[in-house]
Amino acid sequence: MNNIFPLSYFPSILYMALLLRTKEPYIEIYDTYKKQTCRTRCNVLTANGIQTLTVPVVKVNGNHTMTKDIKISYKEPWQHIHKRCLESAYMKSPYFEHYYHFISIIFDNQYDTLHQLNENVLKAILKILKIDKTIRYTSDFEPITSKDDLRNLLAKCDKEYNHPSYYQVFSDRFHFVSNLSILDLVFNEGPESMEYLDKIQK
Repeated sequence: MNNIFPLSYFPSILYMALLLRTKEPYIEIYDTYKKQTCRTRCNVLTANGIQTLTVPVVKVNGNHTMTKDIKISYKEPWQHIHKRCLESAYMKSPYFEHYYHFISIIFDNQYDTLHQLNENVLKAILKILKIDKTIRYTSDFEPITSKDDLRNLLAKCDKEYNHPSYYQVFSDRFHFVSNLSILDLVFNEGPESMEYLDKIQK
């Protein structure tokens, strides 16, 4: 099915564009967890270039742990690190002050599982975009039989696409970078973000 999305931490712009135009989206949580994917990471543009923010996790059942069972590790202050990175990267963006409070509160709470964290992340993004969207979660695993399955296509959050350019804070230092975290779009484009998402084709 092409309406099942991977779990994602501050999803990419393409991820959000496809999620918003999918009639009944489901998010996969019964797959076997794979590391180094959008489940635990996102890309943002900083003064030093692209930086990947990663949530440290614990695989409670080793390599057979399902995504729904992945625990978050708090042995290192990753919340503080992510928060400071976003502030440094986007404080001078046009809409930072309008939306950051929706995001910062996420880092002020501790979540037991990755599923819980990313659910709250997605709720915050939908609230910023002013979208009323019902998000469902899978109840079992449906095998991936197509190379076009969204769980594969969207899993890697570092793939750039030929998306239309928009203003980015460090455009004086770097060429336009497409398909960053949705945070890059909303902090820079604000209310125009939905119009931009509508332009993006699969």
